[in-house]
Amino acid sequence: MTGRVAVFAPSPQLTVTIEELDGAPDIHVHAGGQGVWQSRMIESLGAEVVLCAALGGETGQVLRTLIGVELKARDVAARNGAYVHDRRDGGRDEVVRMPADHLSRHELDDLYQLTLVEALNAGVAVLSGPAEEDEPVPDSVYERLTRDLTGNDCQVVVDLSGARLAAALAGGPTVVKVSHEEMVSDGLAASDELTDLAKGCREVAGSGARAVVVSRAAEETLALIDGSFHLVEVPSLSPVDTHGGGDSMTAGLAAGLALGKSIEDSLRLGAAAGAVNVTRHGLGSGGGDVVRELVDRVRLRPWEDA
Repeated sequence: MTGRVAVFAPSPQLTVTIEELDGAPDIHVHAGGQGVWQSRMIESLGAEVVLCAALGGETGQVLRTLIGVELKARDVAARNGAYVHDRRDGGRDEVVRMPADHLSRHELDDLYQLTLVEALNAGVAVLSGPAEEDEPVPDSVYERLTRDLTGNDCQVVVDLSGARLAAALAGGPTVVKVSHEEMVSDGLAASDELTDLAKGCREVAGSGARAVVVSRAAEETLALIDGSFHLVEVPSLSPVDTHGGGDSMTAGLAAGLALGKSIEDSLRLGAAAGAVNVTRHGLGSGGGDVVRELVDRVRLRPWEDA
């Protein structure tokens, strides 16, 4: 094992968040998006990470200085997206949002090739999506990339939904991480009841995935690993912000695989990372030391579906 993960994040976002500190506005500017948050957590867990992305426009110029992990970027004309959130009242009020631009055919081809090289070198890849409303690359990219990587002995972890997930499943990923809401909204489960989610897991596993992991918010995560179901019990921690917990779980899964752990132990690491993330304000944050301290407290309890 190389101990390295390549993260495909076609178009990271520039995020501006307004909070309140001692009665005055407090402004935070960060690189964001699913792949960025996952990359930060992977690195904090002791695995090397390389983020494969397209960067363009003024937003892309700023993102290059903020991403904070090893970056392989294709310079493009297409602008990266951005948003401004106001959290002074304790919620997440969106003030403005600029969507990402579509990549041109040549930009897409170059990003695909760059990602293929880095992922095959790493041996483990995470395929993440841009913001749900953004479409910088066609969904078919996820099918091609999944198929090309798994067909060349690269373990592929996908954390997607909707048409992107359907495309990746057609390519045959190694591990699928999805939320219970996404299972229902994508028509993979009739409801969020465990028995219905279990049926959906078996359907997803039909793509060839060794593991299907369904996060269930405050409820125990459901996991189908090599045909057997488990419920994942994590230590109880006081939540500050539940956003990003699923991304941290995906990061832990990928980091574990890169470090040579079994899928079961990688799931424990992912569950611990997700639990720690919700105790913090930052997305995809959390120290590796506290995650590793919690790993031994995570339990996989066998569960039989009806």
